[in-house]
This record gives sequence, structure tokens and C-alpha cells, in this order.
Amino acid sequence: MASITIRKLDDEVKIRLRMRAAENGRSMEEEARTILREAVDLKAIPKKGLGTALQELFRPFGGVELEIPPREPMREPPGFD
Repeated sequence: MASITIRKLDDEVKIRLRMRAAENGRSMEEEARTILREAVDLKAIPKKGLGTALQELFRPFGGVELEIPPREPMREPPGFD
């Protein structure tokens, strides 16, 4: 197992880490390991796109049907004569 040392950790961060560890019934060291493990867990990266996630989030509120405008012929490109 590897070890790391974290220097220049803000006092407030240390206090909050201690409180979080106590709430979870762990030591500060174990809480830090858990936080790091979760932060780098590749399985936690969503496998769906933003649009899909938003659709799933708002589906319970009903959908919105947007009118798709008809296609029009393309304009002629401008001339630079």
C-alpha cells in the first residue's frame, strides 16, 4: 500500500473532515481514503449524455412537444465580387 502526505491543508477542511468522519463512524484517515477512492472511481462516471440525463430527470413532470419548423431552401451564398 502507498502512503501520501497532504501539506498546507486548511484548518477548516481538516475540521470538516473530522466531523464527516465522526458522522460516518470512521477515522479521519479512513474517511480521506473513502473520499479519494470515490473521487477516482471510473465506474462512477456517467455513461449517458447530458441530454439523456436531463430527459430522465424531467420525465415525471411531463414532456414538451416542440414544433419542428419546415425546411426551407438554402440561401445563395454571398458574393464577394
